[in-house]
Amino acid sequence: MPQKKAAAAKRSPSSSSPSSQSPSRSKSRPSEVRIIGGQWKRTRLSVADKPGLRPTPDRVRETLFNWLASIAGAGGGELPGWHCIDAFAGTGALGLEAASRGAASVLLCEQDAALVAQLQAAKTKLSAEAVRIERGNGLTALERVAAGSLDAVFLDPPFDSTTLYEPSLRAAARAVKAGGAIYLEAPRKWTDEELAALGLVGFRYLKAGAVHAHLLRHLANGTA
Repeated sequence: MPQKKAAAAKRSPSSSSPSSQSPSRSKSRPSEVRIIGGQWKRTRLSVADKPGLRPTPDRVRETLFNWLASIAGAGGGELPGWHCIDAFAGTGALGLEAASRGAASVLLCEQDAALVAQLQAAKTKLSAEAVRIERGNGLTALERVAAGSLDAVFLDPPFDSTTLYEPSLRAAARAVKAGGAIYLEAPRKWTDEELAALGLVGFRYLKAGAVHAHLLRHLANGTA
């Protein structure tokens, strides 16, 4: 099953029945994604024509990285020296955007072999030395990361794989630094109570079509 992201299109459905289809998926899928900022700004990368592949929309990514840059405290939307993981990478749009903006290391984790090959091609095209690509389970990758070692975790599981969300958030909360951030893309808004039970708090939020975009931090960091 592919792992990744648009208000119009990301992930392979786990079932062919109509009831299992996410409302976020449309019949048309983008054929490319665009890097929004950083050293590869405006670079376009091919997107595999796979059912359910759902790249995070440009508008959402631009807003997200403005949020992250405010946490980094760097000018020009940069994330200098950050260590990140894109746990359900798909097209790699989030992780590659982080690398473009100066992240020191970015792990792109993806299960689907064709998408892994596409990620390798994108890494080669960009000469993205900070990027490492791993074929495997994103949750497992998060669980083996050293506690408190990451500045940012990007979580965009398949919308219909609801059982992945809570364990992924729990693993991300352990892996991210006290001053870091977790991006969660989901088919619904997570409540304050649900997040607090995981030691997290909502920092920023937006809704774009069927996409609910959350930027989360540890409770100790507050909401502003």
